[in-house]
Amino acid sequence: MEFPDINELARRVGELRTQLLVEVNRVVVGLDDVADQLLTSLVAGGHVLLEGVPGTAKTTLCRTFSQVLGIDFQRIQFTPDLLPTDVTGTQILNRQSSEFVLRKGPVFCQLLLADELNRAPARTQSALLEAMQEQQVTIEGETLPLPEPFMVLATQNPVEQEGVYRLPEAQLDRFLFRVNVGYPDREREIDMLALHSRQPETPQAVTTPEEIVAIQNGIDQVFGAKELHSYIVDLVRLSRDHEDLVLGASPRAAIFLMKAARAHALLRGLPYVTHEDIQSIALPVLGHRLILQPEAEMEGRQIADIVDELIHSLPVLK
Repeated sequence: MEFPDINELARRVGELRTQLLVEVNRVVVGLDDVADQLLTSLVAGGHVLLEGVPGTAKTTLCRTFSQVLGIDFQRIQFTPDLLPTDVTGTQILNRQSSEFVLRKGPVFCQLLLADELNRAPARTQSALLEAMQEQQVTIEGETLPLPEPFMVLATQNPVEQEGVYRLPEAQLDRFLFRVNVGYPDREREIDMLALHSRQPETPQAVTTPEEIVAIQNGIDQVFGAKELHSYIVDLVRLSRDHEDLVLGASPRAAIFLMKAARAHALLRGLPYVTHEDIQSIALPVLGHRLILQPEAEMEGRQIADIVDELIHSLPVLK
């Protein structure tokens, strides 16, 4: 499946966004911004780390998201005793044939929910690295491709400190977005109670895996002026010199920022990128890649404030 031109692609993605939000709201309310960012990341071919306290419908949203997209969904509950082979799969002995056969793990799906990823030790967390970066898995020396499209949605509870393992920077950098899932406002919470007081609705699929892959393949057609490339690079380089940061954004962050900006433009129904697209997704792309100085953290500085400062300190060239 291919789109005839970039304008048709932009029209379809804008239409898809509207349809997706309608169907998602049949099951969860108050998470339109989060669903928007999930779709942006999917279009850009990226993965998302969802942070939020228990009970904010992260798992429900991920499951509903897969149903609306019509893609295969698997969920892994990460625990301290989970092994890498529980994620990727392994070779097992077939007693009848006396031969080893491959038993694929849950990572062989189109949308993988890694629930409470930070509860598993680093060895198990790293089982996802090859899948996220290369869209393939190596088992007993055999490299196997993963289905298309492939996306990892990982959740973690930022409040609990006992029994959890901090995600290493190398793994955090594989996530396109980090999205904070907060509490709904009062009106949305009232709507949530009304929603759960009636018979639950089943969301309808609004697209197909084939169409999603076609959208992902067409994202590079979204026009981005050379001035916007310079703007992204200047924004990333500015973060490396900020006095309140130990670690600034990497060159990979610049690449991801451009991809996410293109996806954000498509969701708005536009075939070209603007400064607004870059600024809108700067925090979810850069937030988990920047590390505050201990002194700045003690003074109450937040990464969101730093990103906002970076955006406002960089002039927009017309």
